[in-house]
Amino acid sequence: MLADPQTEITTRSGYVFYARPAEDSDAAALASLFDNVADEDRRFRFLTAVAHVSDATVRDMVEVDHDLIENLLGFDPETGAMIATAMLAGDANRTIAEVAVSIHADFKGRGVAWMMLEQLTRFAKAHGFKTLQCIESRDSHQAIELEREMGFVAHAHPDDASLMLLEADLSV
Repeated sequence: MLADPQTEITTRSGYVFYARPAEDSDAAALASLFDNVADEDRRFRFLTAVAHVSDATVRDMVEVDHDLIENLLGFDPETGAMIATAMLAGDANRTIAEVAVSIHADFKGRGVAWMMLEQLTRFAKAHGFKTLQCIESRDSHQAIELEREMGFVAHAHPDDASLMLLEADLSV
């Protein structure tokens, strides 16, 4: 679990939001968030065209163990609306954890994705993971650039030429 049940986060642009781990009761708000993620970003997140994220997928994203799997949710302090999700899923050996971030379309460009990924990186280090991975569509230029700025190294995905595998070594 993250250090605080709810954490105030300030982005480099000065935007302040709150983040906390997902709870079972967040399913409806998470489904609503994905309905407000840009179509292209939702396609990049799920690596396929998805008009609406299924209830089963949303349920899997809120019913997490907070150890090998964490879903950090971001909230706008003025409206209370969920504005971001950053999910980490790690292997039992704590060798690799995969991360994926989605931001409400109205809140992109404020530094929320950067801060959510930074929070998950801290979580992964604290839980002993050695490597963080992001799998991105080659067309997801914003996500790839953000991850590179954060120290992730890009490689061609070994199984799919349309994807990039970005990795961060947490042991350094």
